[in-house]
Amino acid sequence: MRFAAIADIHGNHLALEAVLEDIRGQGVTDIVNLGDCFSGPLTAGKTADMLLELNAVTVRGNHDRYLIEQAAEAMHVSDRAAHSELNEYHLNWLRGLPFSAVYQDAVYLCHATPADDNVYWLESVSADGHVYLKPLEEIEALAAGIDFPLILCGHTHIPRVVRLSDDRLIVNPGSVGCPAYDDDLPYFHKVEAGHPFASYVILERTGDHWLPVFRQVAYDHMAMAKLAAQNGRAEWASGLATGWLR
Repeated sequence: MRFAAIADIHGNHLALEAVLEDIRGQGVTDIVNLGDCFSGPLTAGKTADMLLELNAVTVRGNHDRYLIEQAAEAMHVSDRAAHSELNEYHLNWLRGLPFSAVYQDAVYLCHATPADDNVYWLESVSADGHVYLKPLEEIEALAAGIDFPLILCGHTHIPRVVRLSDDRLIVNPGSVGCPAYDDDLPYFHKVEAGHPFASYVILERTGDHWLPVFRQVAYDHMAMAKLAAQNGRAEWASGLATGWLR
């Protein structure tokens, strides 16, 4: 069994296009999507058209939820920018997405954690804004009751694999379309990939074991950085251009 997992596209259709081409080049035909599809000052409408045509198993991210639960005037600027590009067909697709899913009876999918779409599963944030790997015991506590050998999550945009003490794997594929961001909760912090590439992962099962292969894909990231700048989002422009917030 072999498939690809993508996450956190954030309305970057050029990054998604490049990742899908790379997936095809690896001979992979099955794809799952871990949410946060459209939010951002980029090309939400084009991204939506591509994703709906792809018809991949998809779970809803926190920003996907904001796009269907909040009034446009109450949205964060990134969600509002995406919402302005989406039509009712796109929004109805978001409304139909599940919080979590099981793929091929073997893989558990969620955006952030099994209980909350806005909590980091594998990382913690210190009061001084340092993002670090969460202690194994805390990671395992959040995995209680998820009895699948492979568990996939996104949300933090950080490619990472953690093996639990019972050999279950939790894998975050990283972000397709947003290599750097900041957030105020639980404390102000930055997440920075340090590169502008689009990230995803290929998962392959051999016998009883899963092996993740992380891939980074080059695309015309400067075109997206220039678009973000034109849309008045200097921090997005920096992240897309360099993988750092400056």
